[in-house]
Amino acid sequence: MSAEFNRKKLRMKSLKERTSKVNAELLIGRLTGHQMRVGDFVEALPDILAVRGMKTLASSILKARELGAARIFMYGGHVIKCGLAPLLVKWLQEKKINYLATNGAGTIHDIEMALFGETSEDVEAGISDGSFGMWKETGEIYASALELADKQSIGLGEALGREILRLGGNVAVSPLAAACRAGIPVTVHPALGGDIVHPHPLLSWEKLGAAAERDFDLLGERIISLSNGVVINAGSAVVMPEVFLKLLTSAINLGYSISNFTAASFDMISQYRPINNVVFRPVKALGGTPIILIGHHELMLPMLDIFIDTEEAADDKNS
Repeated sequence: MSAEFNRKKLRMKSLKERTSKVNAELLIGRLTGHQMRVGDFVEALPDILAVRGMKTLASSILKARELGAARIFMYGGHVIKCGLAPLLVKWLQEKKINYLATNGAGTIHDIEMALFGETSEDVEAGISDGSFGMWKETGEIYASALELADKQSIGLGEALGREILRLGGNVAVSPLAAACRAGIPVTVHPALGGDIVHPHPLLSWEKLGAAAERDFDLLGERIISLSNGVVINAGSAVVMPEVFLKLLTSAINLGYSISNFTAASFDMISQYRPINNVVFRPVKALGGTPIILIGHHELMLPMLDIFIDTEEAADDKNS
């Protein structure tokens, strides 16, 4: 044993002196089989890390609803592709969310599911013969919505929702149509040149830009009421985080005071812009609660719904 590095001289302390982060109160409870109630399952989960984040977010959504504060859900196309459109419709109906904002991909999958019952093409196969994205009906519907947006000076989200309703689309799988029918704002924030409808010969980029500008301002109007509210980004790695940060800064620049909101990111991997531009930077600058939840949307977002319902049931029982 080295004279300079003699482990026998290490100064040991008792566990009684230590402040530990995990104790028996945080351990998973008893799981009692396949007939266990959902609320009991949630209560049995260990109250730590992602579970605590879920509970905090669920509580924040209910509190924001009670206060009438903004509850903004921003999402990318993958949220619709992995089967969660009915969940967003449910959230709109139950007023868990009072604003939807998406990118171009989120609208394309919405349109195709609502009107044709299928979406998400084989990209590799389409590249080889030049057919990727060259879908007549999707482009025509988009172009028709832009004509409506231009004539009535409305945003792209509302125009697309109206077009789906006009064509008899399935509202149960269309957040765009459901929001439009309920009078809830839904905005679209496309990246010009980035969506399959943009090459379509009938689509006017001039009208697309004008409709997107109206939606940009509409989202800004909702962000000014974000104090004590909630903003969630799910599955948009670039567009929605960038749009959100520009509008949040614009609201502050215009003299609005925004603070004490809950900002959450849901994604399958840790993404730079959602984590920084939606969660950490705004919360650090303005005050609030940051929540990062990593996992597949088709598991994590339904789980959030369960947490909200469980929290709401507990509140009703205690009131």
